[in-house]
Amino acid sequence: MTATVTPPAHRKAARVTPGAVLPQANEALALTAPPQRGAAGKKRATALTPASAGRVAASPPLSSKTVAPRPRPAPEELEPRRQRRLSRERDPIEARIDLHGFGRFEAEDQLRGFLIGCQMRGLRSVLVITGQGRRGGGVIRASVHEWLTGPHLRGVVSGFAPAHRRHGGDGALYVTLKGR
Repeated sequence: MTATVTPPAHRKAARVTPGAVLPQANEALALTAPPQRGAAGKKRATALTPASAGRVAASPPLSSKTVAPRPRPAPEELEPRRQRRLSRERDPIEARIDLHGFGRFEAEDQLRGFLIGCQMRGLRSVLVITGQGRRGGGVIRASVHEWLTGPHLRGVVSGFAPAHRRHGGDGALYVTLKGR
């Protein structure tokens, strides 16, 4: 006789969000769900069962397999061979930006937009001219290393190095870009 009896299905506890009020068991029968439209377009109310009343106040279950974005490596110094090829113009410098005359924040925005645009066009190496600043202590020149290694340009910049003297010396950088 016990072979035909099936045990009750195990139910998981309802997930409670802070501030949500769960209905009591005797109030659950009086609750109604939001009106639904039937085939004729009329509103009809559906009664909630005690089991479904707990699910209404519960939040959707969270996936245990949430995929975190993979951290991107910071740009590195250019390999000496690549830097030499750029300085001798064996590899072409495909675009240039001159940041003279910009303020610190405006220069950062200009540089970010320029590099992202160059990457979208498929360019591989660019020249960023920062200038040396007054008495060798320029604000842009001091900040450009931080901007290139920051999180906004991690997916864009693969490496950078100081430019050769004919391209601006200490006041310029060769920047290589990642593929799209």
